[in-house]
Amino acid sequence: MQQVLWVGVGCKRGTSWQLIDWAIEQVFRENQLCQSAIAGIATIDTKASEFGLVKLCHLRNLPLKTFSAQILRCVCVPNPATITEHKVGTPSVAEAAAILAATQTPLLTVSPFTSTEALGVRFLIPKQIFKLEGQPGAVTLAVAQAPTPELLE
Repeated sequence: MQQVLWVGVGCKRGTSWQLIDWAIEQVFRENQLCQSAIAGIATIDTKASEFGLVKLCHLRNLPLKTFSAQILRCVCVPNPATITEHKVGTPSVAEAAAILAATQTPLLTVSPFTSTEALGVRFLIPKQIFKLEGQPGAVTLAVAQAPTPELLE
């Protein structure tokens, strides 16, 4: 199976890897997506050392791609959030990170308000927010699909 799906993740500090893992399982089951198609996890650079994300990537043997708020804010997303922009400097973390991770375009060519179509990415799952009783934190997930080789020709 080709690993073409990028999971964009936004999370509160201290979110457990179990909550992130559970949220991914929920999203993939509800949308009939295969978890073995996950190419990696993407988020904002300030979460690069977030324990839950790092542990999940280690356990699932997935890369963690991170992007600055400055780059994330250039992506046109369906569900921007003012509160996220105030907190971290970009109106989207999960959606924008998923889209950027899935793109084959060098980031130097991403101009403000670049659409998913211009990046050649299929945006599959808009952001969804998850909390679990007994698990610390909250997680926001979105999923984008990288172009497959046959789509690039």
